[in-house]
Amino acid sequence: MKEKKEVNPMQQLAEQMFGKIKDKSEAKNVLSELYNYGIEAMLKAELDEHLEHDKHEESPDGNYRNGSSKKNVKSSIGDIALNIPRDRHSTFSPIAVPKHDRMIDKIEDVVIGLYARGMNTRDIEDQIKDIYGITISETTVSNITARVLEYMKQWQTRPLEKIYFAVWMDAIVVKVKENGKVSNKAISLVIGLNKEGKKEVLGMWINHNESASFWMSVLTDLKARGVEDILIASTDNLKGFTDAIKAVFPKTDTQLCVVHQIRNSSRYVVWTDKKEFMADLKEVYNAVNIDAACQAFEKFKAKWSKKYPHAILSWERNWSELTAFFKYPIEIRKMIYTTNTIESLNSTIRKYTKTKTVFPDDSAVLKAVYLAINIIERKWTNQIRNWGLILNQFLITFEDRYSL
Repeated sequence: MKEKKEVNPMQQLAEQMFGKIKDKSEAKNVLSELYNYGIEAMLKAELDEHLEHDKHEESPDGNYRNGSSKKNVKSSIGDIALNIPRDRHSTFSPIAVPKHDRMIDKIEDVVIGLYARGMNTRDIEDQIKDIYGITISETTVSNITARVLEYMKQWQTRPLEKIYFAVWMDAIVVKVKENGKVSNKAISLVIGLNKEGKKEVLGMWINHNESASFWMSVLTDLKARGVEDILIASTDNLKGFTDAIKAVFPKTDTQLCVVHQIRNSSRYVVWTDKKEFMADLKEVYNAVNIDAACQAFEKFKAKWSKKYPHAILSWERNWSELTAFFKYPIEIRKMIYTTNTIESLNSTIRKYTKTKTVFPDDSAVLKAVYLAINIIERKWTNQIRNWGLILNQFLITFEDRYSL
């Protein structure tokens, strides 16, 4: 006697339904119904496993099936309506269709990610269609990216920590349309080193240009958001920058970027002297301590002051802020004597925004920079190297201003 072959209900349903197909439209409907059937079967199986008893069996903990709820989900074959089974205790959390999770949420993440990388709305629309087989309009893309403005506002006004061990401040210049003309605008950025030894971007501010007075308003904003003290600030040698910092955070030690100063000095030197000039200058900023730096500078000045007085004068005018780093141990010196930390951030932001040669307005540029920062900060998960050692150095150096 032949053994009766077990019938697969899914296969049987497919055979019945596909046998009735007459055109493409009906085929699409059949696929949608099969998809629904398959997902709902998976959900029922998940609930059986969760409850640990079959339907109509007695429950050991009094938890039973409790009907279902409707949920609309975006899929690669379009919108589908699913019946999601429930349990009486509301402890069932399906894997096949997670709670509060819709494919549209994933698509929004993709849209925002593509926008952050400089793609325009038309390109994003095409990309989503290629990846998911779903058509979304340019208006939808614009609406999704518009939501970023709300996230950005929350981020820009979030409370900050009371103390930052170090901050790095700099600006990037972008081209923005304004009143029918294209003009340069400065996006001021601040990175803070917090008590966990991690970097975070504290905010971004847009202005027509970078100025000491505008930086003072930036620092005032940081103070309004909860910052009470900054131990060390590393900046470029913008005129009046140090005075602006002192006006808001009078105890902060300021360090001008040595690399910026070297570049500025070399502008006054002819190319035939540059190699020798730079080698002599290196003896100054690579000295072991402030006394050795002063001696090296006197020697440097005696040799080059007659030929390049403006190069020497720029060092003399900014000497205290250029050599502030000598007060600290080697590990802290390496962190603060240049603004490389924030210049690296600026360079990466430019990579994400390079496809936008001109932004249509301030909102667009802030949105793009914010999204770029979001991507960059995801990689800042680790403490800076040797943080345990550096933390102790900060605690000893600034024992009157900070303690654990």
